[in-house]
Amino acid sequence: MVPEAEVREVLDELQRLRARVPLLSGALAASTDGLVLAHDTPGVEAEGVAALTAAALGVSIRMTDATGRGGFRELLVRGGDGYIATYAAGSSAVLTLLAEDRINVGRLHLEGRRAGARIGELVDAALERVERPATAARAAPPRPATAPGRALPQRPT
Repeated sequence: MVPEAEVREVLDELQRLRARVPLLSGALAASTDGLVLAHDTPGVEAEGVAALTAAALGVSIRMTDATGRGGFRELLVRGGDGYIATYAAGSSAVLTLLAEDRINVGRLHLEGRRAGARIGELVDAALERVERPATAARAAPPRPATAPGRALPQRPT
């Protein structure tokens, strides 16, 4: 899981994004399996949106694979009253934005891609730091025990 300090940084990024783009009505960062990392979504159930984002992501990945279009980058859904845009955020997270119908879609993409990249950096770096000590402990060979003050014998060269 992502440490609390990085979750705070992700939330700060979501809030800065909403301040830069006034026609955003919500922003949510989630893991690719649908767990909420951070959200600024007044009036919207974040857990439900994260779960639906994971489902849409799964279909989107299958579509890009089946059509040879490369890895998932983004998904845009337009409803009668606005947009839902989802952007890849590193290797293990996604950014979902809720926008009003009047938004400039080019600006939405520009800001969403930038924020997704920043959030991806934060989340991937945090996960790497969490996983690295466990991996290093498993990968290191056991050290032979020696009595205090005694050196291990050296092999001839």
